[in-house]
Amino acid sequence: MSDDGRAEAERAVADAHRREWAFVLAATARVAGDLDLAEECVQDAYVAALQAWTRDGVPRKPGAWLTTTARRKALDVLRRDQVFRTKMPLPAEPDEVPMDRPGDEAVPDDQLRLIFTCCHPALAREAQVALTLRLVCGVGTGDVARAFLLSEPTMAARVTRAKKKISAAAIPYRVPDAGELPERLDTVLTVIHLLYTTGHTAATGAELVRAELVERALGLARMLLVLMPDEAEVRGLLALLLLTDARRATRTDARGRLVLLEDQDRAAWDRAAIDEGGRLVQGAFRTGIAGRYALQAGIACLHATAADYAATDWRQILWLYDELLKVWPSPVVALNRAVALSMVLGPGAALDDVDALARDDRLATYHYLPAVRADLLRRLDRPGEAADAYRAALELAGNEAERAFLAARLAEVTGL
Repeated sequence: MSDDGRAEAERAVADAHRREWAFVLAATARVAGDLDLAEECVQDAYVAALQAWTRDGVPRKPGAWLTTTARRKALDVLRRDQVFRTKMPLPAEPDEVPMDRPGDEAVPDDQLRLIFTCCHPALAREAQVALTLRLVCGVGTGDVARAFLLSEPTMAARVTRAKKKISAAAIPYRVPDAGELPERLDTVLTVIHLLYTTGHTAATGAELVRAELVERALGLARMLLVLMPDEAEVRGLLALLLLTDARRATRTDARGRLVLLEDQDRAAWDRAAIDEGGRLVQGAFRTGIAGRYALQAGIACLHATAADYAATDWRQILWLYDELLKVWPSPVVALNRAVALSMVLGPGAALDDVDALARDDRLATYHYLPAVRADLLRRLDRPGEAADAYRAALELAGNEAERAFLAARLAEVTGL
């Protein structure tokens, strides 16, 4: 085998792991009927891929190759296991596995089906979300931990406990009945939202956006709307994602540097996404009872439809944050509300709220807290304190685009 062939195979396997893991696992779990077995077979398939692709070249459809290989491995295990042979019928061995197979079940998509399965009420809510993000959506444990504002070892332990609970409780991999979907919906919405958030601003690395996670979240949100078209919060979630993602192309400049909302070229925003998101917001609010995703979508809609930054209706945004805190009393929401408050009443009015949030241990590693505080102090012309806050934010930030922005602001307030 040539070094070039090995290097090409390694790149292809790494790319397939990043892009296809979630789809391959979901398709394999449907055959295996067991999440641990499915995960083991998928891991084996990736190991086999490196050897086969080095020898034979990278296939035209790496995801389909991996899915077929993983499913065959799962079937081999089941055939060797007398218990499975006697208790469940085995499906025919697949020749070629398409990545999307619509069906007539309550949940027609393999990945969405597995999300609903992992969001089982027998598990604690946070364990449901963490397990689903890690296994089904392919989000790294570190990124899942950051989404929950927890340490990576703590999150890894939670995922392990959740998997053991599934095994101990004999929770089956099956399509939930239509009547079971509503009780699992809020957790599923949380998973898709956190998946999008993880991709919208990558926690580490040079790129601000992880496009494959963003696109996956948007696809799942669209499938969920087809599945549950009358749910206002499903409309709200898809609207939120569309309205937020409409700005993707303008969030960094040609050199990859972060561009603030106030400086973005609104003419380059995705107007089709904004129009679709706006219609969904109207539908979400039509019921008269707005949930947390509809409220966030309303805030995003006000940002997206303002003629320019100066025309933003910050008083309406502040009101929506007040309503959001009633249904979702999150410290992150409170921090975002403080930003809106600073735009309505000035940075001094918001500083006390931000300082109070600094005493909340849940935000101890959240770099946006010192970043917001630094910006308020900069606007108040208190450069020494602002510099300290920017340094604190830099200590916590991992994304290179955000770090470069914070470093530039630090240089600005220190005159260096």
